Amino acid sequence: MSKVFSAHAVSVDGYISGRTPDGHEEFGRGLGDAPMLFDWYFDGDTPSRLFDGFKLSEPSARFFDTIAARVGATVSGRTTYEHSSHWGGGSPHPTAPLVVLSHRPAPGISETQTLVTTGIEDAIAAAREAAGDKDVALMGGGALTSALAADLVDEVILHQVPILLGGGRSFFRELPEHVHLRLLEAIPAPGVTHLHFEVAR
Repeated sequence: MSKVFSAHAVSVDGYISGRTPDGHEEFGRGLGDAPMLFDWYFDGDTPSRLFDGFKLSEPSARFFDTIAARVGATVSGRTTYEHSSHWGGGSPHPTAPLVVLSHRPAPGISETQTLVTTGIEDAIAAAREAAGDKDVALMGGGALTSALAADLVDEVILHQVPILLGGGRSFFRELPEHVHLRLLEAIPAPGVTHLHFEVAR
């Protein structure tokens, strides 16, 4: 069966965004001149084989492309979908279709996107069907937390950027119980450390 995993850039203190004067917190904008959490996507000299415009360091490109090649479908939470301007009616992944998880109707759903309003289990089931023999990627802390609570996650990948944002939007939400992780690999790279965990069962 395909695996379900999440991969996201986070600060050392677990935030996916910093506080800004205009109140916006999405997508890693930090305080003042603090580096963005996604700078490492573009600060290198090795083009991604899968994502046009991404130029990463060699170790980041190797790890990022290996993970991205596994993805057959993506499940996004509603907040991530909205903050991403609906991905222009497409998907965050260049070849994997998008399933949007929401508890209410979502504007802007295109013919190539699938809206699921009946819970994380049904969203992942729909993504697995679309993914075929590939894996399902989760986007957004809410979707990941719901999937962890339902024991549907196999791996968690944190692209940890060496900054303490001190506040903002936390990646992980409150869970009903502990989830134990087992470190599979830790890959240091310029501006980021890639931490690859499996969920211990």
